[in-house]
Amino acid sequence: MNRKATAVWQGSGKDGKGRLTTQSGVLSENPYGFNTRFENEPGTNPEELIAAAHAGCFTMALAFQLQGAGLTAREMRTEAVVTLEKDGDGFTITRSALTLSADIPGIDKAKFDELAGIAEKNCPVSKLLKAEITLAATLTSA
Repeated sequence: MNRKATAVWQGSGKDGKGRLTTQSGVLSENPYGFNTRFENEPGTNPEELIAAAHAGCFTMALAFQLQGAGLTAREMRTEAVVTLEKDGDGFTITRSALTLSADIPGIDKAKFDELAGIAEKNCPVSKLLKAEITLAATLTSA
C-alpha cells in the first residue's frame, strides 16, 4: 500500500510559498511557507502534519492492541507535540511527545502501560521517525 502527498514550492525559502496536496484530497493546495512554519500564521507546516500523523497512528495502534486483549476504549485522545529546534545553520526535529488520555473499561494501569508502550514502539509513524530516508532527485532545468 502506498499513500502520497505532493508539495509544490515557488520562490525563496523565506519569501516563497508552497502548497500541499494529499492523495485523498483532505489537503488540497493547502498553503504553507516560512510564516506558517515559524511565525504561526494561518496554514499548515510539516511539523504539524507529522504531529497529526503520529497522534493518529499511535492511537489506532493502541486500539488494535486493546482489541487483541479483548478490550475496547470508550475514548482515547492523543496529543503529539513535535519539536523543531535550531541545529547549526538548519533545523532538526528533535522529538515527538505523545500525551494520551484514555477511558478504557476493564483495564488496569499495568496492562494499560504495557499496551500503550507496545503501540508507541510499533506504530508505523514511530518507526518512520527512526527509519532510513531515501531520495531520488531529478533536475528539470539547468
